[in-house]
Amino acid sequence: MIAASPGHLTLALGRRAGNGYRFAGLSLGLALLLASAFTAQAAKIGDLTQTRWTEQAWRFVTLSDPVVRYACLGTVLLGISCGLLGSFLVVRRMALLGDALSHAVLPGVALGFLWNLEKDPLAIFIGALLAGLAGSATVSILTRTTRLKEDTALGMVLASFFGMGLCLISMFQRLPTGNKSGIETFLFGQAAALGPGDIQVMGAVSLVVVGLLGLGYKEFLLVSFDPGFARVLALPTVWFERLLVMLLAFSVVAALQAVGVVLVSAMLIIPAATASLLTDRFHRVLVWSSCLGMISGLSGAFLSFLGTRLPTGPFMVLSASLLFALALLFSPRQGIVPRWYRQRSQRVRIERENTLKAIYQVLESSGFAAETVTVAALAARRRLPPTRVEAEIRSLVVAEFATASGDQVALTPSGWQRACAIVRNHRLWELYLTHAAQIAPDHVHDDAEKIEHVLGEAMIRELERRLPRIDTDPHGRPIPSLPASMAGARLGAGGAGHPPVGYGGRS
Repeated sequence: MIAASPGHLTLALGRRAGNGYRFAGLSLGLALLLASAFTAQAAKIGDLTQTRWTEQAWRFVTLSDPVVRYACLGTVLLGISCGLLGSFLVVRRMALLGDALSHAVLPGVALGFLWNLEKDPLAIFIGALLAGLAGSATVSILTRTTRLKEDTALGMVLASFFGMGLCLISMFQRLPTGNKSGIETFLFGQAAALGPGDIQVMGAVSLVVVGLLGLGYKEFLLVSFDPGFARVLALPTVWFERLLVMLLAFSVVAALQAVGVVLVSAMLIIPAATASLLTDRFHRVLVWSSCLGMISGLSGAFLSFLGTRLPTGPFMVLSASLLFALALLFSPRQGIVPRWYRQRSQRVRIERENTLKAIYQVLESSGFAAETVTVAALAARRRLPPTRVEAEIRSLVVAEFATASGDQVALTPSGWQRACAIVRNHRLWELYLTHAAQIAPDHVHDDAEKIEHVLGEAMIRELERRLPRIDTDPHGRPIPSLPASMAGARLGAGGAGHPPVGYGGRS
């Protein structure tokens, strides 16, 4: 009952903020409601017995152990908070800030343990939060009072605070209770070590992150994308930036137990970077980043659970990196494979259209007296080897733009229509350049060779409206009329010509 009311509050905040935060609020609400059902105590890392990996996998899938339930719930909460904040970091180009804060909190972790010489989640959270805020304040002071750039200050804070934390942890490991504290899990993460106190801290942090970002979504969005316009609107941009840093510190500290100090920045950046490859709308980036963060967290927890004392953080980062690699390769809009396929398809299309245009020009040079062209005549026109031209003809035949018999090639009605359209695009563009841009006729051919393949029907109509006449191009050659080309006839702009034999007598 205690966890139910924060869950309902989160659902309400999600409805207030829009599509991205509606999903995050729903996920967080369900996670917190689910946490209220986990009343059993979590097992310690040392209590896990060595079993076959298949048995471990079944225990994880069935959620039969409290340790598995806490690990899953913790990684889900981590994915939500890190996914949301990471999206803002990627947009604002502040990835190094997340890395610096994640390393700067290590001294606070050690001092939180020193409070009562045991792993108290609340004490460690407070100590790490204070250390993170101190690191952020140090960066701000260095950039304001010296000539150092922000990246230099971040690098100095990262190295010095992290070194201090390692020294403190090494000292505490020599204490009588050092080996039993589990403080070493904060370096690389161990989801199996998450307990009820850790889940409560992570749930509270996730609730605060979703709530504040949801309530100030429009303001955070404006400050992130256009800070200059935000200042014109009298928004307190400095305070929003400080609030974002504070929320980032909250999330970093909450994620330490699951991911570790060394790799927590990866869970902030990699899911958000992956989401940016999948969509260009920011509210969708938030949804995708949260989903990918949760998937990476659950995958890392699953892989680390298959063995004994396997660190969760590296597996979570590897899972996130694998998702990024898949998005980089297969993302519909920005993926390498789809982009290569689109470029290849465009190259094949342009080659076909150039061949169709060459066939039209060969027929035009003979006054359309013949119905076919020879491979030799087409190769001379294209200035390509005959073997290359034969390959292009086979491509036209596959696309049903042409038929071939021996060394003779004839266009089909659809091929003739496309050839007329390409020639029309080329000559209309040449006419437009000489008429509107006053370019000499002998300087317009190369530009028309490129633009003829991308001119759409709307642009052709616009060119026809702008030009005083569209019967011949600047070189005196007739421009095929659109109605005639649609009818499948070999025509000039003036309507003269005769239908090809075998085309149904179209005119």
